[in-house]
Amino acid sequence: MAGKIAILIAMAAIIGKCLLDSGAADRIVRTALNIVGEKRAPIAFIGSGFTLGIPVFFDTVFYLMIPLGKALRLRTGGNYTLYILTIVAGATMAHSLVPPTPRPLQVAADLKINLGLMIAGGIVVGLCTASVGYLWAALANRWWEVPLRESADASLEDLEQLVKKPDSELPPFWLSITPILLPVLLITAYTIIDALDKASVAIPPLLQSSFDTLGNKNIALIIAAAIALAMLAWQKRASLRDLTTAVGTALASGGVIILITAAGGGFGGVLRQTGIGERIEQLVTATGSLCILPVAFALTTFIRTAQGSATVAMLTAAPILASFIGDGASLGFHPLYVALAIGCGSKPIAWMNDSGFWVICKMSGMTEAEGLKLVTPMSIIMGVTGLGVVLLGAWLLPLVG
Repeated sequence: MAGKIAILIAMAAIIGKCLLDSGAADRIVRTALNIVGEKRAPIAFIGSGFTLGIPVFFDTVFYLMIPLGKALRLRTGGNYTLYILTIVAGATMAHSLVPPTPRPLQVAADLKINLGLMIAGGIVVGLCTASVGYLWAALANRWWEVPLRESADASLEDLEQLVKKPDSELPPFWLSITPILLPVLLITAYTIIDALDKASVAIPPLLQSSFDTLGNKNIALIIAAAIALAMLAWQKRASLRDLTTAVGTALASGGVIILITAAGGGFGGVLRQTGIGERIEQLVTATGSLCILPVAFALTTFIRTAQGSATVAMLTAAPILASFIGDGASLGFHPLYVALAIGCGSKPIAWMNDSGFWVICKMSGMTEAEGLKLVTPMSIIMGVTGLGVVLLGAWLLPLVG
């Protein structure tokens, strides 16, 4: 399990660390705010959270963006509930649906799904669910107001300084976004060229060989990490020692994620040996192949709600279902939809046994009661909406035959 995802997670951790330390992540958020304006800041928060949630872990994205939400609350004097929930809606969906984040990355590997296809499908479903999350956030903002409270991460005085930080201290937007977009573009280009080649379309040998190399998921992430390190070195005039420290910190964090991911995948493998896959196959055979999608969703939701970790839930459910799916020929639709159903099933139900729930509450200043009233319903709504989008996609666009 670790052999399949270790390099990818390590590189994603380095990219995330460099985005934070260089100010690139801050630049992405500010640019989004400048484009849409402060009145449409929630849209910018969803877009920025979704973009940053692809290479950066959810907790880190929330740590980064919630001070901006607090600072904007100081400027506008209201809508703090809306700012909190839109940050959550964007970041949490990308984290469960779009590689190279560890969860969807390992699910794609378990179900033998092309990574470019997983990225494309995850973006489509993720944007649909995040949009519904925005609607819930807008309604909740009308009904309940979360006051701006002091929190351990930053005092209100510190937030005032954040608002005044000059743009000149941040890297340019095109450079800031490059480590995120480049691997997505390379992997997607490889997927397209590979599909054309299988369709017997003539492709120049040099072009095909180039993207066979550059579009490899490990190579693409390594290139992106190298660019991110170069950006950090240029922006902060960092020495080799500083870069070494940044990489070491990133790998220390990423190493824990690798172990958790590998252990979760191993746990799923153990459950697969119990024969649960065959029982699921019997259920699906009796009710029709589309039933596998709500089964995948419900299985992941049950595990997630019981033990709190979306990562463990996804990495447990995927191997169980993989034993039944095989190459997907008997489904009538592409196994991509099963992977997306698993990702959506990892959303419900966010409550007190979820570390992310506590991160949201403590960093934003929300009470536990406010979190249960605002965050928990949104996680359920987005997850169920995602399942609906996946079912519709499998019916209208099965991607087979």
